[in-house]
Amino acid sequence: MSEPLMYHKSKLKNGITLITVPVKGTMATTILAMFPVGSRYENKALSGASHFVEHMLFKGTKRRPEAVDISRTLEAVGAEYNAFTNKDYTGYYVKIDAQKQAIAFDLLSDMIYNSVIEPAEVEKEKGAIVEELRMYIDNPTMAVDLLSDRITFGDNQLGWDIGGTADSVRAITREMLWEYYQKHYSPRNMVLVVAGNVSSAKIKKLTEDFSAQAAPKGALPLNFYAKKFDHFKWPERHVSLEERVAVETRKVDQTQVILNFPALPNNHPDRFALTILLTILGSGMSSRLFVEVREKRGLAYMIRAGSGSFRDVGSWHIQAGLDPKRLKEALTVIRGELEKMTKEPITKRELVDAQNNVAGQLALSMEDSSTQAEWYAKQFLFAKETLTPEEVVRRLKKVTIHDVERLARQLFKWNQLRLAVIGPLMKKDILPLV
Repeated sequence: MSEPLMYHKSKLKNGITLITVPVKGTMATTILAMFPVGSRYENKALSGASHFVEHMLFKGTKRRPEAVDISRTLEAVGAEYNAFTNKDYTGYYVKIDAQKQAIAFDLLSDMIYNSVIEPAEVEKEKGAIVEELRMYIDNPTMAVDLLSDRITFGDNQLGWDIGGTADSVRAITREMLWEYYQKHYSPRNMVLVVAGNVSSAKIKKLTEDFSAQAAPKGALPLNFYAKKFDHFKWPERHVSLEERVAVETRKVDQTQVILNFPALPNNHPDRFALTILLTILGSGMSSRLFVEVREKRGLAYMIRAGSGSFRDVGSWHIQAGLDPKRLKEALTVIRGELEKMTKEPITKRELVDAQNNVAGQLALSMEDSSTQAEWYAKQFLFAKETLTPEEVVRRLKKVTIHDVERLARQLFKWNQLRLAVIGPLMKKDILPLV
């Protein structure tokens, strides 16, 4: 990264945290509004509410009464726009020609603060959301993620589908959605990131619509989200293999598999070492798993390792699409690679290559203003300190062979495995293979 990305953080008069990330040489601006609410703050009756609200904010406002009024405003200027709901955050963004960015500021503030959530639209949208849920369930590569969450986190909200269930979505009323929207969409809880072609001289004028909005009555404070959720703790008791394996039998040609293990929560000091460890294990075509599982044996087309983290817990995983007839061989090879990393130090070349790989991928991703916006928004909501990409690279470069070896011994424990499988096999066939 030749030129550091600089950012500036300030507060608007109503409590919104504003982060600006000016980047030279781009004609685009991304405006992202993010809130620290997601599916883990729901109960059974409200399962899917965060995602439902996200949909409804695109359905009409007081000034733009129909969904097409919103979409046409942005598509008429070629803007990219979308929203996303996760387990612990929800975001709305517009990426637009910088000369047209006033349109994006106006529309986003209108959507977030002036949505009407019409009862008739709520009823219509239930059908669209249920079909979205079915789309994910019908796709084995997506459905295995849901199965993995369930076998890993059980009945904690982290184990629930972010979108809820067909039954919970159909049972949610307009009144329930409105109360949820008013409670969580407070200016005090919002981080607004403007990244790319940003004019510091114009930012005050552009954010006037955002800063003019007061918090709804009964809105929750920002510190609520760091404390008021059902914490998850990995069981200290011995958990039988039967309880740690979930199988959905389907007539498909390829078996989808996710192996999940305990890892690190947000802000853990070893998170940089974990990135290096999983890069060596399963990121890219030169990673150990790719070479051993695909290149040498042809057991999979896709195999990769990754991780996820929350305020209180984290996990790391291996995902692969495998020939069901060779599943035992594949699991044996994967287990062997994990055991090897706990017993034999990685090489200096592997360490340096992994560090350079992550730094290079990060540099490429940061050419996109929407990636920059999400980077800083998530750090504000979840990190103890805001790190620039350059600062993260410096910390990655400090990771040692000993750090990676120590973390592998700590995290690569086969008896903690949670296994999710979707394919033409039954659970009684899978258990002996593990």
